[in-house]
Amino acid sequence: MIKRNLNDLLSFVTVAREGSFTRAAAHLGVTQSALSQAISGLEARLEIRLLTRTTRSVSPTAAGERLLRAIGHRFDEIETELDELSALRDKPSGTVRITCGDHVLRHTLLPRLAPLLLAYPDIQLEFDMNYGFRDIVADRFDAGVRLGDTIDKDMIAVPLGPRLRMAAVASPDYFARQAPPRTPHELTQHRCINLRFPTLGGLYAWEFERRGKALKVRVDGQVTLNSTPHIVQAALLGLGIAYLPEEEFAPHLEEGRLQRVLEDWCPPFEGYYLYYPHRRQPSPAFSLVVDALRQPPARMRKRS
Repeated sequence: MIKRNLNDLLSFVTVAREGSFTRAAAHLGVTQSALSQAISGLEARLEIRLLTRTTRSVSPTAAGERLLRAIGHRFDEIETELDELSALRDKPSGTVRITCGDHVLRHTLLPRLAPLLLAYPDIQLEFDMNYGFRDIVADRFDAGVRLGDTIDKDMIAVPLGPRLRMAAVASPDYFARQAPPRTPHELTQHRCINLRFPTLGGLYAWEFERRGKALKVRVDGQVTLNSTPHIVQAALLGLGIAYLPEEEFAPHLEEGRLQRVLEDWCPPFEGYYLYYPHRRQPSPAFSLVVDALRQPPARMRKRS
């Protein structure tokens, strides 16, 4: 009933302003007969005549003038607001929340999303660095980032790059003092730089694999850190062997500041994926974020 009344009121406002059933019907996209019935029905329910009809013109009565002044601008305000909402579609805005780890944030998310933020100043990104398995729906995140083999099957998953590979490294000074390990088991005889997960609290057990055989090693050392950049720095200072994704060490390996060991125990594995629940109508801002992350990094584009 409310919807019907609103439609009839809009019909009245349009006829009163146009001064013609013909022009009003064309403006509303209805027939003159349907428009006339709507006005007659409204007058019957209000028990008062709103329009004076002649063969040449249509004009509001005193009651009609009063109603037009009372509600006409309301419809104008609604139309203005709808226009502004349409503008938001063309000018995306809002906050997109993503939970992820430190490594993928620095090496993938920020480099790919920086151009998006510069192009769309009304979009905000909030990153939650977390190594746990967050329930992104319950915790009100728009998306999360995990390794591909840990994502629930009911999620949409977008690959963020190639497969990853771990690297065990130390400085030349460290290996000058102690012979490099030949197997992961020999790491227990070395000073190693431990990683404590910031949100989980536990120490990372170093994971290796060769010829399909997986192996985990609990290492020990003088230094434990919960930030990968600081682990790299500790390795450069000769404080022990570090174990992180090889991208963390790339420039230092290329320039000889770090040396790699146990390379044959570090095969590639499934890389990172952006994941999010199925949604019927994602926000324009979220859609732009997903599109930006689908794009390969510049160095991959150059190789193709």
